[in-house]
Amino acid sequence: MTTSPHPANPAGSAGTATEPVPILSVSPVVLPAPGRAVDLHLRVTAPMTGTDLPVILLSHGQGPSNHLSSLNGYAPLADHWAAHGFAVVQPTHLSSRSLRLDPGTPGAPLFWRSRAEDMTRIIDRLDLIESAVPGLRGRLARDRVAVAGHSMGGHTAALLLGARLTDPDDGTEVDLRDPRITAGVLLAAPGRGGDALTRATAENYPFFLTTDFSTMTAPALVVVGDDDPSPHLTVRGPAWHADPYLLAPGPKSLLTLFGAGHGLGGVSGYDVAETTDESPERVAAVQHLTTAYLRTALHQGNPGNPAWSTARDRLAAETRPLGRIESKERPAKTS
Repeated sequence: MTTSPHPANPAGSAGTATEPVPILSVSPVVLPAPGRAVDLHLRVTAPMTGTDLPVILLSHGQGPSNHLSSLNGYAPLADHWAAHGFAVVQPTHLSSRSLRLDPGTPGAPLFWRSRAEDMTRIIDRLDLIESAVPGLRGRLARDRVAVAGHSMGGHTAALLLGARLTDPDDGTEVDLRDPRITAGVLLAAPGRGGDALTRATAENYPFFLTTDFSTMTAPALVVVGDDDPSPHLTVRGPAWHADPYLLAPGPKSLLTLFGAGHGLGGVSGYDVAETTDESPERVAAVQHLTTAYLRTALHQGNPGNPAWSTARDRLAAETRPLGRIESKERPAKTS
């Protein structure tokens, strides 16, 4: 178990109203997973004090590093969210390089279905997780659960929020939505399939071909960089990553970060060499704006928490903002 203090939030549009508190982090918490290639290993990061903590399930992406795509990555997000009153649960998905699974393992290499099932398993076993983490028992708000994911983790989050696809192996429509998850944050997530994909992506990852965001009805914040072309995946350039906002019904918000690449300034880890757009200021904006969004979406503190509207207004009022936010509400009912 490790503990960590955190400095006060930097000033600016992304700032939140509360001061950070010391956190604790425990890993690995192991959930038995019959039928899975290995048991599910988790990191749990939470504030050392407080009760009624909303839960954020954080899904890692892929990449060249061996351990960022595991429970050991994404400390800039997990630490910040925990320091501001959330309990963060990070699984090591089967796609993680750290597991070194046989390439012939069913579902390899990206394990798109298993990733979503990992999150459902976590919600099913919050009692075991509470018991495994010293001082956490009785402190989780089980009726306030959000999912967040970066890159491939954003695809996982989208499925849990209601997006669907056709299984390329058997042609069935796949619905992995978990209604216990009531909000989400998609960070540099994949967009639509079809002719938006490169030929290599369509051939090697055919599950991307049929992604349908029209059924993703749960509230979500989609975060994109306007310098994130992802040419290995799409022919559409940076706009592709906004599809989960553009093609899904409201309520949704889109945060576009100016000059940001796929790493969004470095959210996957502290001082990560592979981050092409390293920017502490940009990471701070992601930290604080996502915190504000989740605080409002999960009613942290009170049902009318104004954190998100306040953060949006402050960003819009800046003379040199790091990005822009647009939002759309739920479409009007038709008779």
